[in-house]
Amino acid sequence: MKRLTLPLLSLLMLSCGNDPLPKPKGYLRLEYPTAKYKEALVPLPFTFEKNELANPISSVKSTSSSNGVDLKYPALKATIYLTYKEIKNGNLDSLLRDAQNLTQKHTIKADEISYKDFENKENKVYGMLYEIGGDAASQSQFYVTDSIKHFLSGSLYFYAKPNYDSIYPASEYLKKDIKHIMESVKWKE
Repeated sequence: MKRLTLPLLSLLMLSCGNDPLPKPKGYLRLEYPTAKYKEALVPLPFTFEKNELANPISSVKSTSSSNGVDLKYPALKATIYLTYKEIKNGNLDSLLRDAQNLTQKHTIKADEISYKDFENKENKVYGMLYEIGGDAASQSQFYVTDSIKHFLSGSLYFYAKPNYDSIYPASEYLKKDIKHIMESVKWKE
């Protein structure tokens, strides 16, 4: 028995040459439902389509100079804030400047700010989409206008401390909703 034990132990020791490897880190996998869009019924001078994942629009905020709608996404802990202003007395330049300045306020925390022009000649909708990378408070902002009478701006905010890595999947999902909002805006005449 001793004769077999020593060669078997030697064989076992030589055959186990691989170093143990730690388990790889697990990553959170977030999957969101495929977006289903329907027309948002709002008493404003425009229409658009919203994702059914957003809470139904129950109220419109109004001030003397603007109207707004909040699209709340409780499951994503996010809101897209939409603000409508009528173009009056040639104030388009100041509305554009205000929208761009709001985006530029995020440069302190942003790693990058990229923008994409938007144009829908058929519906007379022209604008800009800003995508903000990094730990900024807002990950996406946009504006659309007909350049004559209507101006709509929007911002995406999360109800959490801005940690880009953590909110990235939700941010990417909601950027698609923002693009769909821009594409589906129709002005009421």
